[in-house]
Amino acid sequence: MAPQLVYIKTFGCQMNEHDSENILNLLASLDYQPTPDPKKADLILINTCSVREKSEQKVYSLLGRLKRHKKNGRILLGVGGCVAQQEGDKLLEKAPYVDLVFGTSNIHRLPELIRTARHAGKAQVSTEFHGDSPCYPLPRLPKLFQVKAYVTIMEGCDNFCSFCVVPFVRGREKSRPSAEILKKVRGLVTGGVKEVTLLGQNVNSYGANVAGELSFSGLLKELNKIDGLERIRFTTSHPKDLSEELINCFEDQPKLCPHIHLPLQSGSDRILKMMNRGYTREDYLLKIKRLRAACPEVAITTDFIVGFPGETEKDFQATLDMATEIEYDEFFSFKYSDRPKTQASQYPDKLQEEEKARRLSILQEKQKSITLKKNRTLVGKTLAVLVEGESKKNPLHMSGRSGTHKVVNFEGPLGLQGKIILVKILTVHPHSLFGCLS
Repeated sequence: MAPQLVYIKTFGCQMNEHDSENILNLLASLDYQPTPDPKKADLILINTCSVREKSEQKVYSLLGRLKRHKKNGRILLGVGGCVAQQEGDKLLEKAPYVDLVFGTSNIHRLPELIRTARHAGKAQVSTEFHGDSPCYPLPRLPKLFQVKAYVTIMEGCDNFCSFCVVPFVRGREKSRPSAEILKKVRGLVTGGVKEVTLLGQNVNSYGANVAGELSFSGLLKELNKIDGLERIRFTTSHPKDLSEELINCFEDQPKLCPHIHLPLQSGSDRILKMMNRGYTREDYLLKIKRLRAACPEVAITTDFIVGFPGETEKDFQATLDMATEIEYDEFFSFKYSDRPKTQASQYPDKLQEEEKARRLSILQEKQKSITLKKNRTLVGKTLAVLVEGESKKNPLHMSGRSGTHKVVNFEGPLGLQGKIILVKILTVHPHSLFGCLS
C-alpha cells in the first residue's frame, strides 16, 4: 500500500513548530508522510496559536478554505494546539466538519484519535491536561543534514500575566527531567545536529519546583560539556526571573550564544503593574546593564504590546523611550487584543483599533531605524556563521546565523552546510546581512 499523506499548517511560536515536528515523527509510525499540498493529503492538521486574536482568526479563516477538501470522504481534518485547547467542543460548533480536536497535552494520543475517528465516523475531542504524566513522550530522529534542533525543556507557565492566555492553554509549569534532556541532546548531536534551542514559556523557572533538579543555569553548564555540540540557545526568558547565575553563563559558558530574548512588553511602570509582570523599568534596565557587562557583544531582542487597556500617550512614550535607550537588535511588537479568561480582558478603557495601529506603526518605524543602525556597524567585520542551507531569497547563496542570531547570506558551496565558517560583512539590511567568505 502507498503511504498516506499528511499536511500540517503551523501557526505561532517555536514551541508550536517543535510540536508539529513531533506530530510528523509520531505519524511516521502510522505510515504517514508529509506533503506540502493539502489537496493531496489524507490527513490535514492545523497546529494553532491563540496568543493574539489575529492568530485565532487566521485559524478559522483557514478552516473555512479547507472545508472544500472534506468533499472527499477519505480526508480527516484536525485542529490541535492552543485554539483547540481553549475551545474544545465549542470548536465543533463553529466548524462541525472538523474530525479531530486535540489539545496541547494530547499530541501523544493522536494515533488513537485518528483510528477512532476513521472507524467510528465521529469527531474526537481530547483537551484534558495530564497532571504529572509525561509531557514529552515522543521520540524524534534528526532529519538528514539537520543542523539545528529544538528541545523542549519545560512547558506551561505560572506567571499569569494579565494579558496572556498561555497558562490556560498550556497549563502550569512542568519541567522535563534534566537526564532526559541531556540524553536527547546527545542523540541529536550524534545525528549531526550542531545547535540546539531550548524551549519553554519561561525557561528561567526550569527545575524550580522539582526537588533535587538542576537549575536552568546548571542545565546550561551540563549541556556545554557535550562533545560535538557547537551552540546553545534558549527562549523565552522572563525578566523577573533572570538570575545573576544565568547572566554569568553568558560570560563563562562558551557554547551559549550571545543572544537573549527578554520580553519587556511596556516601558511604563503603571502598565507593567497592570500587566502583572513583576518588575519595573528600572529593574529591567539594571538587568540589561548586567548582561552587557558580562557579555559586551550580547544581542538583545524583546516583545512589546501597544494599546494595552488604559495606555495613555505618556505610557506609550515611556515604551518609545525604553526602545531608544536600550537599542534592541530586533523586537516583535503587537497590538493588544483581549484573550479568553485573562484578567485584562475585563479591564475598562479599551483603545480604538486605529489608535493601536498608529502607535504600533510609530514603534516599528523607530525599531527599524535602530536595527539598521546597529547592523551598519557590522560592515567590514567578520562573523562566525553556522551554515544552515540555501538562502530562501537566492538559491545561489548560502545562509546561516551568527552567534548573535543575525541572518547572514553569502556566496558559497553546498558542502559548507553544518559548518561554522567566517564571513566578512559587505552590506546590511534591516533583517539580514550579506557577506563573503573570509
